[in-house]
Formats: sequence, C-alpha cells, structure tokens
Amino acid sequence: MKSIIFLFLFHSIAISHATEITLREVMPRDHAPSRNWWAIYRDEKLDALIRDATKANFDIKTAALRFEQSRSVARLARSSFFPTVSVSPAVNHQSTSGNTTVPFDPAGRIFSGNTFSIPLDVSYEIDLWGRVRMGHQAALADSASAAASAQHIALAVQAEVAQNYFGLRAIDAEIHHLEAAIELLVAAEKVASSKLQAGTATESEVARAKGEVAAQRAALAGIKSRRDALQNAIAVLCARRPSAFAIASLGDAALKPPALPTDVPSDLLERRPDIAASERALNASIARLGVAKKAGYPSLRIGGNAGFTSGSLSSLFTSGSENWIIGPVLDLPIFSGGKNQANQEIQKAATEIALANYQQTILLSFAEVENQLSALGHLSTQLSWQMDASTQADKARDATTSRYQSGAGSYLESIEAQRNSLEIQRLVQQTKGQQLIASVTLVKALGGSWNEKMPAAPPSLPDTKKQVFAEKKPGFFGRLFGR
Repeated sequence: MKSIIFLFLFHSIAISHATEITLREVMPRDHAPSRNWWAIYRDEKLDALIRDATKANFDIKTAALRFEQSRSVARLARSSFFPTVSVSPAVNHQSTSGNTTVPFDPAGRIFSGNTFSIPLDVSYEIDLWGRVRMGHQAALADSASAAASAQHIALAVQAEVAQNYFGLRAIDAEIHHLEAAIELLVAAEKVASSKLQAGTATESEVARAKGEVAAQRAALAGIKSRRDALQNAIAVLCARRPSAFAIASLGDAALKPPALPTDVPSDLLERRPDIAASERALNASIARLGVAKKAGYPSLRIGGNAGFTSGSLSSLFTSGSENWIIGPVLDLPIFSGGKNQANQEIQKAATEIALANYQQTILLSFAEVENQLSALGHLSTQLSWQMDASTQADKARDATTSRYQSGAGSYLESIEAQRNSLEIQRLVQQTKGQQLIASVTLVKALGGSWNEKMPAAPPSLPDTKKQVFAEKKPGFFGRLFGR
C-alpha cells in the first residue's frame, strides 16, 4: 500500500526573509548518506570520542535491539501469507468395554488393539479483502520506523558528545585565561605588599589584592567542577566509567566553527530520521486502520487433513491405510455487539494522533533550524563586539597597572581594570564554545550536515489532504459487514 503523506514545507529556510508555505508530497530521505558529519570540525579527539560512543553507547544498542525486535514482528506477520502445515504422529493402545451400551451390541466382547497414525494437517486463509496484506504492511512500516528511530538516537548521541566536547574545550580556554590572570593578580599582590613595606601603599590595598586572588581562585574551582561534569557526561555517552576516563586539556586552543550556511534548502529536513520515523509510524497506523475496517468481513480458510492410519505398524504405509479430507471453511460474522465499529473508531483516532505527531515533528524541525541559524548569526555579531571589547579592556588594564606601579594611579582602578579584562576574556571563550555547540545543533537539526545535494524544486500536488481519512461510499460487503 502506498499512502500519500503531506508535509508543509518552506521552499527555503533563511533568517533574512519570510518564505511561502506550500503543500507537497514528502519522500523521507533518511537513507541519504550523512557520512561522518563531525569530520568537518577536524578534531581527531572528537572523531575518536564519537566513534567510541557510536559503538558502545547503551541507548544506541537498545534502539538497535528494538529494530531487530520489530524485524522479527514483521517476519511473523509475513508468515500469514503461507499455509500452516503440521504433522502429529501418534501411537495408541485402546480397549473397549463389553458392558457399554452402543448402537451395536458387543455381546460382552472386548475389543483391544493398537492404532498407528501419521496425520498431516494443512490450513490456509485466503486473503480475500487484503487484511493479511495490510497487517504485513503495518508491521513493515513499524520496522522501518524503528530503524529510523535508531538512526535518530545515534545522531542525538553523537551530537551530544560533540556539544559536551566543545563545551569542555571552551571551559579549558576559560581556565587557561583565568590561571594566567591569577598569576598577574598574585604579582600585583606582591607589588602591593612591597609598597606597604615602603610606606607608599595602605593595608586596604593589600587586603583588596589578597581578596581578589582568593575570589578568582574560588571561581577557578567552580569552573573546574563544570569541566568535570562535562567530562563525566562524555564518559557515560561512551559507556565508560567516569573515574577511569579523562580528556587532556588543550588550554587556549583555537575554537573556530566550520563555514556555516546562511540559507539551506528545506529538502534537507527530509533526511531527519525523526521525521522519517514519524512518517512511517503514520503509514503503519493507516494500514492498521485498513485492517480494522476489514475485521467484520467474511474470512475463507482452506483446511485439509491427510495421512496414514493402521492397526499395525507393518501395514501403516501400505495401500488402504491412506485417509484424507479437504474443504473450505467460511467464517461469516453475524453479530459482534459493535466491537468492529469500536475498533475502527479506536484505530482512526490513533491514525489522527499519528498524523498530528508527524505534523508537529515537521514544525519543530523548522523551529530548530531557524533557531540555530538565528543563534549563529547573533553569536557571530556578539563575538565580533566582544573581541573589540577585549582588546580595549586589555589596553585599559595595562595602562592602569603601569600607572599604579609608577605611583600615579590608585590600586582600586587597577584591580577593576584587571577584573573587567578577565571577565571579557571569559565571555569571548564562552561565546566561541556556544558557536560550536550551535553549529552541532544545526547539523543535528538538518539530519547530518548540509552538504548533500538534494532536489531544489519539489513537485507540487493538488490539495488532496483528505485522502488520508477519506470516507468512501461502502459497497455491498461494507454495508453488510462494516459493523
């Protein structure tokens, strides 16, 4: 059964302009190769972590097992296309009662002996109305949905590893700058102490210097705690014990996102595995609705029995020991107390829920892409201004420090300039980390990178959305057995 599923798609997704919504048929493209999307970041450590997580993560393993389970269910449904054949060899020893009243008086005689039999039973249901076929289609769609769900979970785990990794690298850069700043503050404390001994500084200035060093060391401990939490999260994603897992710091390593798009075709969203999973779940629900509609129709089964029966094992396979019977059995439902109609209504509601979930998944996918494109644009502007602010803050810090050491400026002015410079440096590193995390989220929102070439001009279709739930005029059997 080929069901037509509809999706509201934008011709393109862009920050700069609004686009028209059109109705079109959707063909999920989650089979399109997304390759190793994380390779665009050119980080060997990230490559190794994601490979480890893909192989060992328990959520991915569970999703793969669910897919295998769904494949077995589909094979079970397929078995209904074939006849069932069973053989039940039996050996019986029987004895009759001479005192039993029977149509033929045994006259007190007792009959006893052995019976050897090898019966072969065959049963086959003819799929008159397509009920078996639609049940198999539902099971196949469930299996395809489970496969897409497994892909979605794998993509989510890979993206989470990358997001945590880049968050950790941004913290490493923060720690590097903060440790450098603490060294400067310790040096400033020594200068203040020397001036106090020389009588050119006050005890208040020394106390401020020591307090600032203590405050920044406390901040450093808090940042390291955040790093440990991210490192432990990565360890769990890779199915490793956190206590035996460590990622070496790279210090102030360059954090730079890859070249990012400002406009992407909406066709890329068709590769999102969660969209494919929702679409296939909808197909399965539509097939089950068809099964429910045929539940009250007659069923025709061909049954047969053949084999050998004899009172002696030596003559079991000789001529005359054969027996067989074959014939059709028609099951004609007459009254079910409204059960079939209730099942149809239940399945129709389930199909409408699946359709609503599918449409919601589509809308959320657009929101995710728009959010990340918007975030990347604003983060780029934010980082540019922060870099300018950092340059000016460093100049102000150097100038005030020189003035204080020469005796022309106050220590309060110097310490404020140092604190301001440090805070802006930390904000710069945080923004760089946010850029990388947003780029990973964008890749995830697009189903894995944006470099795959997809058709740019989708075919337009007439507005036939009601085909999914179209109520056709019932035929003779529909009127007779529909309820």
